[in-house]
Amino acid sequence: MTIAAQIRSNRWRTVVVWLGFLALIGAIVLAVWGLYSPGFAGLLGIGGIVYGLIAYRASGSIVASVAGAHPITRSEHPELWNAVDNAAIAAGLARTPDVYLIDDPSPNAFAAGRTPATSYVAATTGLLAIMNKRELEGVMAHEMAHVRNRDVQLMTIASVLTGSIVLLCDILMRATLFGGGSRRNDNGGGNPVMLIVGIAVLVLSPILASLMQLSLSRRREYLADASAVEITGDADGLASALEKLAADTQPLAKVTRATAHMYIESPLRDHVGLRSGLGGLFDTHPPLEERIHRLREMGGITVNGVPEG
Repeated sequence: MTIAAQIRSNRWRTVVVWLGFLALIGAIVLAVWGLYSPGFAGLLGIGGIVYGLIAYRASGSIVASVAGAHPITRSEHPELWNAVDNAAIAAGLARTPDVYLIDDPSPNAFAAGRTPATSYVAATTGLLAIMNKRELEGVMAHEMAHVRNRDVQLMTIASVLTGSIVLLCDILMRATLFGGGSRRNDNGGGNPVMLIVGIAVLVLSPILASLMQLSLSRRREYLADASAVEITGDADGLASALEKLAADTQPLAKVTRATAHMYIESPLRDHVGLRSGLGGLFDTHPPLEERIHRLREMGGITVNGVPEG
């Protein structure tokens, strides 16, 4: 499938996911309508909107703070800066994103920002330590693809929607369990069927929102890999970089489930527990092995069958 075809396919899938988000919000509204007074529901709705707007406007700085990323100058790390600059030019971006550094030995990188004009790219010191010039350019081209394809903006909005749904459902669940404003206090117990349905909606909505967010993230990793090859003309360089990331087992010091999907490879992939036993259902990224296989099939610049260093 061509990159243009992948982009068209992702657009349709995105529409489906957004319709899913709207359906979830509608279900929550119906649950609130059935369980609470209109005034209480309206207050929570306004609070959720305000929270979402604030979180969206401050999303870039929030992500940087959570990741422990700080801006750097070209003179501090010229190789990283040049890789970002070259990738941005080749990707056709009007502006080269700012460059941030994370003091962490675990190799990883991500792009963030609400729009291409406010975007930035962050890399760990561990990434700079193990990548050669060609591999670093492949990683930065992957991040530029996320910026150019508007993945960063889309995932920021999805994160805010998911966060708002999780927060709202948590508040409503607590209020329901402890009788804070529920209609069951007004009519001697309320409708038990409505109560059960409402609680089910509040429990399932955050899970479904997270799954839809992860679905968006996983599909866009494949597209960003393919776009990076279009930018650099070198599939093997990025494949070699992903192989090094797959071989590294150092955990990232500062990471949350809310930001894990933004990295080039999942910083949570080695975590064990419930997530590891669900067949990858809650994985933020597709398997590195599959991504590497697809890149190797694309081919690229090699020297005697070995990626050029």
